[in-house]
Amino acid sequence: MTKNDNLNDAELIQQLGEKYALLNDEIGKVIVGQNKVLRDIFTSILSRGHCLLIGVPGLAKTLIIKTFAEALDLRFSRIQFTPDLMPSDIVGTEIFDTENNGGKKFKFIKGPVFANMILADEINRTPPKTQSALLEAMQEHKVTAAGISYQLEEPFFVLATQNPIEQEGTYPLPEAQLDRFMFNVLLGYPSADEEIEIVKRTTGINLYHVKQVFSREDIINYQDLVRKIPVSEEVLKYAVNIVNKTRPESPDCPAFVKDYIRWGAGPRASQYLILASKAVSAIDGRYASSMDDVKKAVHAVLRHRLILNFNAEADNVKIDDLISRLHE
Repeated sequence: MTKNDNLNDAELIQQLGEKYALLNDEIGKVIVGQNKVLRDIFTSILSRGHCLLIGVPGLAKTLIIKTFAEALDLRFSRIQFTPDLMPSDIVGTEIFDTENNGGKKFKFIKGPVFANMILADEINRTPPKTQSALLEAMQEHKVTAAGISYQLEEPFFVLATQNPIEQEGTYPLPEAQLDRFMFNVLLGYPSADEEIEIVKRTTGINLYHVKQVFSREDIINYQDLVRKIPVSEEVLKYAVNIVNKTRPESPDCPAFVKDYIRWGAGPRASQYLILASKAVSAIDGRYASSMDDVKKAVHAVLRHRLILNFNAEADNVKIDDLISRLHE
């Protein structure tokens, strides 16, 4: 973006919308369908947020992230979470270095968290102690080992996956860690036509190469630009009101919230709703966020922040249905 320093913010937003269309074309060479998932991931990136991706095995979760990393010129790292994974396997470890001109000292070997885009695969298969190794990195964009802090390279983005079916032998993420994720994105099965296209592409000899659309510097600059997008008082109140209505103790909450929700969303949900609305408007090439932009992000932001009570489970109430009723 340095060559576009003479453009004003509104013009840069328009340019971002055009580049996002190019990004979709490039990723579409490899990924068939999943447009909503791709858009949510890019929204999180522009908002400096992290994603929790829920989907059964075989839906190309790893391929989506690797393809994004290629198109955005980001270093990609995959961490397979297993019951025996240790925090040092994520952050890194100190070794005793004896090859430094005959001297002896400890040397820090960086772990896989030192990348721009991290895929934490099946994060709920590792104990809480190891899960928490990502907390500081996600929140502070740094890690600490042996009392020394190491800053992570920007941009930094974590995408964690969970299998919604097989829950035996898993360790559910505590609410404090769930709250660190900006979005909870559901990855569904492809349509019949999309699956035919997937089979065609993956069982032939043709290889599809993704071209770089954004540089790392572009992403950082656009992240800063998204923060500048103005939000009217009306939109701000609308987003905060939706979050406030999720809390059973709130006098403004609807009756169905008191009936089915045990705990509502905290202030971080309001922050993420506004940030997401700014990013959504930027992706669409608009330099102002609207209530519709908030609505596009509300399910992904609230889905993992509302805790249902026993009544909801007994009545088979779905969390997405409750969220839809909040902004009708």
